[in-house]
Amino acid sequence: MEMSTGTVYLVGAGPGDPDLITVKGLELLRRAGVVVYDRLIPRELLLQCRRTAELIHMGKKPGRPSIAQEQINRILIDRALQGKLVVRLKGGDPFVFGRGGEEQQACQKAGVHCIVVPGVSSALAAPASVGIPVTYRQKSRHFVVVTGHSNGEGDPLDYSALASIDTIVILMGRSKLVEFCESLMIAGKDPATPAACVEWATTQKQKLTTGSLRSIAALVEQDKLQPPVVTIVGEVAALAATSDSFARECWQLADPAHRGDHPWLS
Repeated sequence: MEMSTGTVYLVGAGPGDPDLITVKGLELLRRAGVVVYDRLIPRELLLQCRRTAELIHMGKKPGRPSIAQEQINRILIDRALQGKLVVRLKGGDPFVFGRGGEEQQACQKAGVHCIVVPGVSSALAAPASVGIPVTYRQKSRHFVVVTGHSNGEGDPLDYSALASIDTIVILMGRSKLVEFCESLMIAGKDPATPAACVEWATTQKQKLTTGSLRSIAALVEQDKLQPPVVTIVGEVAALAATSDSFARECWQLADPAHRGDHPWLS
């Protein structure tokens, strides 16, 4: 595959397991001159970078001042205009609540070529990692993915519309889980609807809490789940595998070459 310089690639790093990055994403990572990465990307992936690559951490941590999106945009554009191959490494998929669309537009306005390399979103991977299919005949004919926080931007969620969807997947919603569940019940969602929360999906830190729409927020608090957490509400959540061995079979497939010391990892 021929690579061009002076280009920004928005690469999805996947949900947490470093082996879940795409082949194309990994190839670009290995050839990049600059890698601008987020907080939730698998840090093991940085082992794949060239030792001469410039690595720039641009992670945003909940509850702390965030790096302005405009600053990230400027860095991407600046490095690309220097003729470098720039990889913007983002957790999950760049276009699923990852602000990839904003970065793409900023590059286009600056005359910088920008290419999107899709990734495995935690919206699909987290349910799958605990045995929950987001679609299932007669149980889940449709599903919706929503973000649990909006930073005060945009219109409030239409809970009446959400309540009619078979399966709801909530990303970044740990801090507002009580509010979300209560709003769904007020909108008519059956309080007995199965629900599940997955912390650090597809990684060795993965934890699962299951319950109902009525009980899940209290159970998550009891189990002390912390972000990142993906929440699934719907009949399919009752299919969650409660045994840790289910996910650990995937972890055992991880390439040992991903693990080890590296001067950039601390």
